Amino acid sequence: MFTHFSVTGCSLELLRIGERGIVTFCKSQDKTILNKLISMGVTLGTIITLEQHFPSLLIKIENTSLTLDIESIRAIYVRIIDN
Repeated sequence: MFTHFSVTGCSLELLRIGERGIVTFCKSQDKTILNKLISMGVTLGTIITLEQHFPSLLIKIENTSLTLDIESIRAIYVRIIDN
C-alpha cells in the first residue's frame, strides 16, 4: 500500500545525536544570523555532526565544537550522510 521512503534532507534541528549532514543551504531573513554562521564556518558543503540536543544544541565542524542558538539552528538545512 505504501512505498518505503527515507528522509535525506532536513533542518539541522531534526538530526539525531551522532548523525552527520552536509549543509545544503542556510535560510534566514536576518542577515546577522547568516553572517554569524558564515563566520563560524557554516557554509554550503560543510559537514556537521550533531553532538548534543540538550540543554543546548552542540555541533561539530571538523575538530571544532560549537553551541548554536535556536535561530541559527533553524536557519541551517542539511542533507543527511549515511554513517
